[in-house]
Amino acid sequence: MSAPLAPARPNGFSLAVRDCVTMLRRNLLHARRYPSLTLNLLLTPVMLLLLFVYVFGDTMSAGIGGGGPDRSAYIAYIVPGLLLMTIGSTVVGTAVSVSNDMTEGIIARFRTMAIHRGSVLVGHVVGSVLQSVLSVVLVGAVAVAIGFRSTDASVLEWLAAFGLLVLFATALTWIAVGMGLVSPNAEAAGNNAMPLILLPLLSSAFVPVDAMPGWFRPIAEYQPFTPAIETLRGLLLGTGIGHQGWLAVAWCVGLAVLGYVWSTAKFDRDPK
Repeated sequence: MSAPLAPARPNGFSLAVRDCVTMLRRNLLHARRYPSLTLNLLLTPVMLLLLFVYVFGDTMSAGIGGGGPDRSAYIAYIVPGLLLMTIGSTVVGTAVSVSNDMTEGIIARFRTMAIHRGSVLVGHVVGSVLQSVLSVVLVGAVAVAIGFRSTDASVLEWLAAFGLLVLFATALTWIAVGMGLVSPNAEAAGNNAMPLILLPLLSSAFVPVDAMPGWFRPIAEYQPFTPAIETLRGLLLGTGIGHQGWLAVAWCVGLAVLGYVWSTAKFDRDPK
């Protein structure tokens, strides 16, 4: 009688995937149990959306278009920028979460366990991207409720817009993870990540770059948010995106690689 077959042992890749899923579940549970940080950060783009539409909408639309007030046109203009600003606001919470993990001792415990080292960071990144997508959906729902429409975009353009949002969220998340790793505490992490909220205010999110003073235009033009906003605006409204699409993808890939290298190097050598 033949001996029973021994159960197959999972290979290294399977173990790494299992550990990453475990860490992702852990971060999603934390986000569900402590939603106040995400909700507070989510309020910023929602309040700006309502403020600029209902308080400044008529004036801003008249200034941009050169004609009469048209609040619906201004809604279509600012929503893409606010969607990307939502991602920037959401990943601030990731920087705070990573900093908490590093300073509260849980990472030191993970280092003593037989788990894949990269799973800790991957769990944070994937969890943050999922939260960013959910936040974008919520802000987009508010925009639709107050009049935003994207009737001229094709299905392919919608898919491209979704892909850009995910890619942009991934890039900013890796940068936020690096900021959390180098911060001595959660408060410092939140402060270090504030440029991810402030940069959209200095971009083409609210007014065209051509309408800005000459000395200020390079600040708005040569940063990652402006080409991403212009690309997303063109995709959602069914207009041309020109060279902005390639610039947006290049910024996303560059930031993602930079954030990944920075984060993994810091995580591997940090003794905490």
